[in-house]
Amino acid sequence: MAQKSPSVELEVGPHEVRISNPDRVYFPARGETKLDLVNYYLSVGDGIVNALRERPCMLHRFPSGVAGEKVHQKRVPNGAPPWLETVRVTFPRYNRHADELCVTELAHVAWAVQMSTVEFHPWNSRRADTEKPDEWRIDLDPMPDCGFDRVRRVAHVAHEVLDELGAVGWPKTSGGRGLHVYVRIEPRWGFADVRRAALAFAREVERRAPDDVTTTWWRKDRDPRTLFVDYNQNARDHTIASAYSVRGNPEGTVSTPIRWDEIDDVEPGDCTIATVPARFAELGDLHAGIDKAVFSLEPLLEWADRDGVEEPPDPD
Repeated sequence: MAQKSPSVELEVGPHEVRISNPDRVYFPARGETKLDLVNYYLSVGDGIVNALRERPCMLHRFPSGVAGEKVHQKRVPNGAPPWLETVRVTFPRYNRHADELCVTELAHVAWAVQMSTVEFHPWNSRRADTEKPDEWRIDLDPMPDCGFDRVRRVAHVAHEVLDELGAVGWPKTSGGRGLHVYVRIEPRWGFADVRRAALAFAREVERRAPDDVTTTWWRKDRDPRTLFVDYNQNARDHTIASAYSVRGNPEGTVSTPIRWDEIDDVEPGDCTIATVPARFAELGDLHAGIDKAVFSLEPLLEWADRDGVEEPPDPD
């Protein structure tokens, strides 16, 4: 029987977090381990806590490393430490609820990594009112034959539209082939209205870049060379990887906040658990000011009314 590597005890704020199997390889491309993953999250602590703070959070767990099975975990398991915080969310369609992780301090993140979490997928609402999002998410999702140069072009168009609306967008790499832009919004509207506003925005971007962008509902009907502005990420219980979340791939890429003036130069594959800590140490959290730049969805909802945008079908 293979001998398990000894555990290590880490002091994370006022708490002690035990990391079992610290030498288990999680990212085979460079041999990075579970402990390397913990140390990555500790190195970007202010950023990851800012991204997750007070939000219900689904965990993408990889108990054997990213080459193994992925587990989507909503419920915090029995036996969690008493200092862990949770928030209850309901799933009316299934008449169920779940007590999900609600990060308020870095030890909560470290505990989740001990539980084999690689990716953090928070809701776009907070526990004060989980039914009223305070974050509008713009997902620039390339189709299979869409190159990153096209993603860059569309990002600039999206930035132009945001500027005209008077909204501040906070871009980041997705950790994959696309880009995300977050906008802090007033928590006045439900998920349906936020998604409808997101669709109105997507259609405006499509009008300005018709050769690059699609908002076509069915994936099979989209041109594989185009970029889908995915407004569905604003639907209830839909989540995407947070800022500073590692992605479950062999390279350990990171969904990394960037400046708008980096769009033309960034190579998403270069942002990994090996490289982002030094970037964070130099630049700090590029999304640190997001809570101070709050936008009202009213102009977008007026666009939706103008264009006859109805509530899109349920993405499920």
